Amino acid sequence: MQHVHHDLKVYGGIKVFGGTGSPELARKIADYLDLPLSEHEVIEFPNENLFIKLNGSVRGQDVYVIQTTTSPVHRNLMELLITIQTLRLDSAARITAVVPYLCYGRSDKKDQPRVPITARLVADMIEAAGADRYMTLDPHAGQIQGFFSIPGDVLTASHMMIDYINDNLRAGMQNPVVVSVDLGFAKKGRNYAADMDMPIAFVEKRRQGNDAKAEALTLIGDVKDRDVVIVDDEVDTAGSISQAVQVVKKNGAKDVYLVFIHPILSGPGAERLAELPVKRIITTDSAPLSPEKFKLLEDKLTIISIAPLLGEVIRRAHEGRSVGEMFNE
Repeated sequence: MQHVHHDLKVYGGIKVFGGTGSPELARKIADYLDLPLSEHEVIEFPNENLFIKLNGSVRGQDVYVIQTTTSPVHRNLMELLITIQTLRLDSAARITAVVPYLCYGRSDKKDQPRVPITARLVADMIEAAGADRYMTLDPHAGQIQGFFSIPGDVLTASHMMIDYINDNLRAGMQNPVVVSVDLGFAKKGRNYAADMDMPIAFVEKRRQGNDAKAEALTLIGDVKDRDVVIVDDEVDTAGSISQAVQVVKKNGAKDVYLVFIHPILSGPGAERLAELPVKRIITTDSAPLSPEKFKLLEDKLTIISIAPLLGEVIRRAHEGRSVGEMFNE
């Protein structure tokens, strides 16, 4: 009789570890799962080297590490990698890197000579550290999921933003139109427009050089005497979205709403947003806001938590159930 070997993996319970990059989000995810956060120590030595020690065994467990890689980017990234390796050396059965915002997402291709593809390097490092799976949210470029050889869940929070607008704001809007902040976001912008049953317009911009500055040029579409919903995946220094607001206002827009997933808000980002003539700013907690930045924006700001989304995906991944069912896919 021929013997067939079945390679079955059996995981223990869920263990959730929260990195120092996103402690509040990790706590909310653990609360959603009705689990305590697993305790571990993160020590930074005077020479900036990090040391991590688990306060309990994870042998045979299904482990999820919640760590966003926003500022300080390199410290948060190294903490993620070291935590994953620590879990691997303690014989965790399966390790999933849950990275709500994945750094270096804009370095996704060689678009000029003699430049790196750093997003691929980051994916390689996460795998080399010992991750079996990954989860991330609204990466800047869809092809980044192809940089990983391990399986993963690439999620979007756009449906949460759309539901919020439809349930709370749509009734008060006058002849609304979705505006994509640039042509690179046009496809995702169309998804917003279709799901909210609005027409779409586009801001055309042309990037100058390799820095974060870009020049908004023209508006493709009609916004005159309309309320405008400007959509983007992330806001860093807020230069592009500020120019988009100026362009739609110049072309006769009425109330302006800003919708974006990742509130990176580097440098003058928060200050620029605070000065814009917009009615509402809608974003998520994929990147933590400092108290100073929150105070600048709180009168206009709505933060939608992604914790229920990530928590439910973690539960389904652990139980071996479909994630697509959550989105009727």
